[in-house]
Amino acid sequence: MTVKNAFYAQSGGVTAVINASAAGVIETARQHPDRIGKVYAGRNGIIGALTEDLIDTSLESAENIAALRHTPSGAFGSCRYKLKSLEANRAEYERLIEVFKAHDIGYFFYNGGGDSADTCLKVSQLAETMGYPIQAIHVPKTVDNDLPITDCCPGFGSVAKYVATSIREAGYDVASMSATSTKVFILEVMGRHAGWITAACGLASEAEGEAPHILLFPEIEFDEAAFLARVDECVKTHGYCVIGVSEGIKNKAGKFLSESGLTDAFGHAQLGGVAPTIANLVRDKLGYKYHWAVADYLQRAARHIASKVDVDQAYALGQAAVRVALEGKNAIMPAIRRLEDAPYSWDIIEAPLKDVANVEKFMPRDFITDDGFHITDACRQYLSPLIQGEDIPPFKNGLPDYVRLQNLPVERKLAPFKV
Repeated sequence: MTVKNAFYAQSGGVTAVINASAAGVIETARQHPDRIGKVYAGRNGIIGALTEDLIDTSLESAENIAALRHTPSGAFGSCRYKLKSLEANRAEYERLIEVFKAHDIGYFFYNGGGDSADTCLKVSQLAETMGYPIQAIHVPKTVDNDLPITDCCPGFGSVAKYVATSIREAGYDVASMSATSTKVFILEVMGRHAGWITAACGLASEAEGEAPHILLFPEIEFDEAAFLARVDECVKTHGYCVIGVSEGIKNKAGKFLSESGLTDAFGHAQLGGVAPTIANLVRDKLGYKYHWAVADYLQRAARHIASKVDVDQAYALGQAAVRVALEGKNAIMPAIRRLEDAPYSWDIIEAPLKDVANVEKFMPRDFITDDGFHITDACRQYLSPLIQGEDIPPFKNGLPDYVRLQNLPVERKLAPFKV
């Protein structure tokens, strides 16, 4: 068998468990020295491939690679960069082939979400379109939980556990102060088009009157009058109101409530914070004292409260990506298949990338209550297994003890390339 090197990179917003997938890829590759030589990581994602800025992971100790399993963020750096079509930018593809040839790379593992799946699909087509043999395997990751086919996405379970815990704890706080102080608390969570993280907030409410009392989903058109009436009713009934809101909720005109007018590197609208918008509405229309918070990076970086199910799945998908590649397959994403809800059991299947790239999975309507303000029992049944178990990282001096890799560069062999 011919020995080829591998390229691994992380893309998009990082998570509490994306490095667990990296550990799965690298440790599994090291078990097959007869097929895979070195694993080179792209510094800052696909940009590292284009600029020939490669990291030699073979120089990292087994202990440091293993420690990635409990370390959040992207150990090799991530990026928001989507390859254009071959017709639009042939130079990028020619550059990739130059770099792959220069470093004898035959395997490509790209760890990311929907846009990353599209990039991975395009790379997988290099053999057909430009005559360079490469096996491209997508390793799923996204806190938004919006990739199709897979039961859930690595990163989501840990975010779900964090936001459900946070909104429950905040709810206790607000309840204790509501007699003389804050009446309304709003927690803004991620979710541009899909309300999965907002739905996870709802897990904290297990009995009548428990926070959160209202959830606002991107899938449900925001009705100002109905919302204000529900807030007022909640405060008068329970003494306070806790709200979980997705960053991506839209008004009747289809416009994001928090749209800033800017776009990110993927061309998506840059959202500017919906929590203060909702808070000001509550103040102006109802006169209630409020507080708001934006979970922002905290929700996706919270490795200290990661779901064990999430960690296990992230690692297993990294392992599976290497196995799929060694079987000679291309343009595949290993995906989670749910076998049972209780006890939760799952296995890994293979999803063709053509069915994954640029497809978003939204909340089913029957996961949201008829009034549009909370989750149903069916949603709880889906979500609950994903937050189970604790995978507590090692602590040192009272703080989580995370690893920082050396990330030593591979010597460049080619002329510079501007991205």
